[in-house]
Amino acid sequence: MSRPARGGPARRDYVSPMTAIRLLLVDDDPLVRAGLSLMMGGADDIEIVGEAADGAEVEELVDRTRPDVVLMDIRMPSVDGLTATERLRERKDAPQVVVLTTFHADEQVLRALRAGAAGFVLKDTPPAEIVDAVRRVAVGDPVLSPTVTRQLMEHAVGSGTDIRRTHARVRIDTLNDREREVAVAVGRGLSNAEIAAALFMSVATVKTHVSRILAKLDLNNRVQIALLAYDAGLLDGA
Repeated sequence: MSRPARGGPARRDYVSPMTAIRLLLVDDDPLVRAGLSLMMGGADDIEIVGEAADGAEVEELVDRTRPDVVLMDIRMPSVDGLTATERLRERKDAPQVVVLTTFHADEQVLRALRAGAAGFVLKDTPPAEIVDAVRRVAVGDPVLSPTVTRQLMEHAVGSGTDIRRTHARVRIDTLNDREREVAVAVGRGLSNAEIAAALFMSVATVKTHVSRILAKLDLNNRVQIALLAYDAGLLDGA
């Protein structure tokens, strides 16, 4: 299955993929895994291809089961979900990762997103929304609303440094003016259609610009574009 990395808030135009979404569950709590397995097993377009109790098991399971999406707990005893996510996202044809957490915004969530996770869901999220999150990342939509993105960015203020801002600006400077405008719009949480209307271009052109930005900056998804734009100071006062 193709897994382009695009994003935005929850979509109303979701179209079920032609084949079942292959899902790997990773959580050290067997009761949580059982609950996730039960809720995901009820969706006819999702196939659970494996379960792991620790991040140390993830890479071998991914090699064996070839999942499209990994639902990953952050806190695990041996290899945590952050380290496992970083390792996965360095791989060629890496699966999308949705992080499971009990916190809305903290340094660990930020680290997971910077590593390339497609988003996160809280463990107390209603089952239907977790199922929807898996479906959305499978077709390339990061699971972060503009509101949650802004909360994360506000949290990033406390953990940011002048060095990171300098590095972010150097990377942003590789973009041309139009790509920079699109990057700022992505950082503000706008959808492709909203960016197209704001910048007077077609949705197809917006998608092309986003793809080029991801390639130029060596990023995995729109969440990372937003975080980099924020680090570079492009969203100050936005």
